Formats: sequence, C-alpha cells, structure tokens
Amino acid sequence: MGKNTTKELTLFAITWPIFIELLLHMLMGNADTLMLSQYSDNAVAAVGVANQILSVVIVMFGFVAQGAAVLIAQNIGADNQKTAGQIALNALSMNLIFSIILSLVLWLWAEPILKMMDLPNELMQEGLAYMQIVGGLIFIQALIMTIGAILRSYGHTKDTMVVTIGMNILNVIGNYFVIFGPFGFPVLGVEGVALSTAISRLIGFIALVFLLIKRSEGELVFKNLVSFNTDHIKSLLKIGIPSAGEQLSYNASQMVITYFVAQLGTVAITTKVYTQNIMMFIFLFSVAIGQGTQILIGHMIGAGKIEDAYERALKSLKISILLSLSTAGIVYLAAKPFLGIFTDNPSIIEAGTFLLLLTIVLEPGRAFNLVMISSLRAAGDVKFPVYIGIMVMWGVSVTFSWFFGIFLELGLIGIWIGFIADEWLRGVLMLRRWKQRNWVSMSFVQKKEEKLEA
Repeated sequence: MGKNTTKELTLFAITWPIFIELLLHMLMGNADTLMLSQYSDNAVAAVGVANQILSVVIVMFGFVAQGAAVLIAQNIGADNQKTAGQIALNALSMNLIFSIILSLVLWLWAEPILKMMDLPNELMQEGLAYMQIVGGLIFIQALIMTIGAILRSYGHTKDTMVVTIGMNILNVIGNYFVIFGPFGFPVLGVEGVALSTAISRLIGFIALVFLLIKRSEGELVFKNLVSFNTDHIKSLLKIGIPSAGEQLSYNASQMVITYFVAQLGTVAITTKVYTQNIMMFIFLFSVAIGQGTQILIGHMIGAGKIEDAYERALKSLKISILLSLSTAGIVYLAAKPFLGIFTDNPSIIEAGTFLLLLTIVLEPGRAFNLVMISSLRAAGDVKFPVYIGIMVMWGVSVTFSWFFGIFLELGLIGIWIGFIADEWLRGVLMLRRWKQRNWVSMSFVQKKEEKLEA
C-alpha cells in the first residue's frame, strides 16, 4: 500500500472512480424506489420512512471514516506507513463496536422508533420488516464505509468503485427476484428487498476485506484491530465528531426548510423533490473533486508540501466551478425533458424549470463549499468549517428561506434564494480562510525525518 506517492496520484486518476461510485449510489437508490413502486405504493412509503432513519445513522458512522481518511492521507504523505496502518485498523474496530451497538438499538427498538416518525399503522408491518433486517445489519455498511475510506486514502479509488458496481448489480438482481418472482421464485416484497440489500452489502464487505488484505502487502498488522492507540482514537474523534456535527446540522436545517415547503402545498413539495433529484447529478462533480482533492492535499500536507497543497485546492476549485456552471447550464436547457421523466404536470414542469435556471447561480457556490471544506479538513483545519457551517445554515439558509419563501410569499423561488445565499456566503468564507493559511500549523503528523531529529 505504501508504494503510492503523491507524485503518482493525479486529481483525474483519483476522482473519476469516486464520481462513478457516487453516481451509482444515486442511481441505485432511485432504482430501488422504482422497482418497489411496481410492487406497492405502501411499500415505497414504508421503506422511505425507514431509510430516513437509517440515513441519519449512516451519517453517525461516517465520522470515524472521515477522521480516518484525513489521518491516513497525512501519514502516507509523511511516509509514516506503520502509523497509517495502525490508524486504519483502529478506525475499523472503533466503527465495528459503535455500529454493532446502533444495529442492536435499531433491531430491538425498531417499532417505537417508527412510531416516533408517525408511520401509519397500515405501513408498520412492512416498515418494521425493513428496519429490523437492514437496520439490524447496518454495522456491515459501517465497515464498508470505513474500509472504503482507507482504500481511497491510499489512492485505490478504483477498488471501491468496482465493489460498488458489483454490490449494486447484485442488489438489483435480488430485488427483481423478490419483487417480480421469476421462475416460480416466491414474491417476498419489502422483506425480500431488505434481504437483498443486506446480502449484497455482506458480499461487498467480504470483497473489500479481501482487497484491503491484498493491497496492504503485509503492511497492516491485524493485531491492531484489538490494540487501541489512545492518541489515534483522540485524533479520529477530533476530526470526525465536528464533521458529523456539520452533516447532522445540515440534515436538520433541510428538514426545517422542507417543513416550510410543506406549507406551500403538495405541488411545491413535489416540485422541490423532482428538482433536487435532478440537481444531485450536477453537484456530483463537485463532491467527487472535493473527495479527490482531500486525498491529495492530505498526502501533500503530510509530506510538508505546503505550497503544492495551497495551489492544488485553488486549481480544484476552478475545475469544480467550471464543471458546475457548464453542467447546470446544460441541465437547464434540457429542463423540460428531464422534469418530464418524473411528471406531466405543467405547473411542476414550469416551476421546476425556473428553479433549474436559479441553480446555475447556486451550483458554483456549492462548488466553493465542497472543495474548500474538503481542503481545510485535509489540512487539519476541522473546526472552522463546522462553526461557520452551522451559523450560516441556520442564520442564512433557514432564515432567508422563511423570510423570502413564506413571509414575502415568493414560494420556492424564495427557498432557492436562501440556498444561494447560504452556499455563496459559506463558500467565500471558506476560500478566505484557505488564503489566510491558518491551516499550515494544524497538521496531525510530523514527517519521519523530523521525528528522528527530535
């Protein structure tokens, strides 16, 4: 694993597999819903509510994986291969313990949790079956996320992409059998879809373990799975907890904004859902570039290449803005055909088309955030993006959405004004922070030579 160096890694080589992996996650999420809709609308609703709960749990797993990604990348850059390996295995065992506890909670208290979400009684049986199977085995997803983060930090982004492709193919095939019952196969509905999801994840996890062992070339000392280093654990938590806090705050603020949209009526809710589904494919480029940049900057910071890291972030930002602008422009020009995939309601298509025009202004601002926050985190500047993020999400995004959307009665246009102000203000503040270079002294590692001198 240690044979990779920053020189050998390019942004394109790292980013395109991440892009494909993210795209597949999005497409397969939609494929699950589409396939279940052929079985029963109630099934779609039950699984939708259960997945809302599970998505929050998955964010909670992400904090260890996020911390591991930064620490491993910095240590690889500093040529501290042994430390990088220790962190990788400590992160894996940490997430295993944490995720097993959460899996037990989801399995034992699935029904009370679903009742808290006001799931109607007629959906409870299906929601409960999905929650207990997928939620009870959610620890597998936690381990997949952690091993994926480890492999990507070492530059093996193609490995995680290939496994994701395999998992998704298996999931779709499994769904087909349990929903449509070909060749006399029993139709199992929601329970079958849950089993298909769990089994495909288990097979994906086994494949990732095999790849981790293969790529480690004997460098990973597996006794570190049960031998915790308190310094590594503290560093993992120092990076991971603020990152998870930011994500949870974002999800919570979006829920409040969705509550505002609900006051505008069913057509507004539907328009927002369809428009944001299309927007996901626009900002996918920025997410992938942000993740790829984080790996490269982590390596550069660890190697003490401060100027290279500084320039890398700015170059990645320019690429991301250019791609966001051009993709948003193309999507706007084809807005009516895209929205027509989801609906034939002229009111939704007209409103959604105007929102996609506003998205041309919105997406470059989001590119600032996704790339610059990843860069700051990779350099060790973890707390600033979180503090600013929480203040602006609630002080600007939520407040502006209410003021323009509800109070001034601009509807969804007002909501989008809130989104635009939020993304651009945060983005400009993150760029300013990067240019101030406070992050230069925040690295989590020392180069090997410096340690020897000390």
